[in-house]
Amino acid sequence: MGEFELIRRYFAPLAKGRAPGLLLGPGDDCAIERVGAGNDLVFSVDTLVEGVHFPVGYAPDHLGWRSLAVAASDLAAMGAHPVCFTLALTLPQADPDWLADFSGGLARAAGTFGLALAGGDTTRGPLTITVQVHGEVPAGQAILRSGARVGDLVGVSGTLGEAGGALRFLDLTQPTPEQQTCLQRYHRPMPRLQLGERLRGLASAAIDISDGLVADLGHILEASGVGAALDLSAVPVSASVCREAGPDEARRLALNAGDDYELCVTIPPEAWAKMPDSLRTELTIIGKVIAGQGVSGLGSGAPTSGYDHFGGRE
Repeated sequence: MGEFELIRRYFAPLAKGRAPGLLLGPGDDCAIERVGAGNDLVFSVDTLVEGVHFPVGYAPDHLGWRSLAVAASDLAAMGAHPVCFTLALTLPQADPDWLADFSGGLARAAGTFGLALAGGDTTRGPLTITVQVHGEVPAGQAILRSGARVGDLVGVSGTLGEAGGALRFLDLTQPTPEQQTCLQRYHRPMPRLQLGERLRGLASAAIDISDGLVADLGHILEASGVGAALDLSAVPVSASVCREAGPDEARRLALNAGDDYELCVTIPPEAWAKMPDSLRTELTIIGKVIAGQGVSGLGSGAPTSGYDHFGGRE
């Protein structure tokens, strides 16, 4: 199978029904996206490498979904409306069965997230997937990491720790219900795209939780020049992980494991007070922004940094 036949058969269909702003998709030298008057284009790129970001032999349908989800989560953190994505795929070989499953998982994710394939590239080599996502926000309304201010509340969406807990279960053929819950969070992360859009104009800063709550909150604090005090008892720890691994390990995973792709946000108290209940129920307040640096309230010996590809921890 040649490169262009591979694209035509497995990936060109993902461009059908594309977003109205995507004027030209796969088949030319570049895609064309028209950004309407008063909108800002938001885009981000992520690379996943076999043996680093996912296990060798990882199921291709899970990989297709996960590849797009982790990239789309960056749009959620900015409050962006999803539009389209590009895909650069490096393959050891063009295996039709693998490609059918991978593109199927990718298509299901694209349909769920509202993203159309705009183009990309394929080449031979070690299995590597690079996804660039494009989104739009009203001009000047993107949620940045640098907007947190002293007195803001710190909140997170969902529950934390399940995806990190799943790493020890990836090879199981008959997982328990608790283990299956964790595995679902790892295989099928759900970027908080709608929540991100609803937080525009309310959240002062945001980030998606990919490297762990403490590490990712630390990025907000560094960019904003502030610190934060957390209430560990308020952190929404996964009940499934508590039952499977115990409360202490569940809290450790919630704080440091990553891969949850929930949102960590800072919100001025006055914005929190006027939020509709339907929005407030999606967030848990776990602390407050304070003067200073870093995260306090973690106790002794708690990691305060996330994974770094070239140094172990950053």
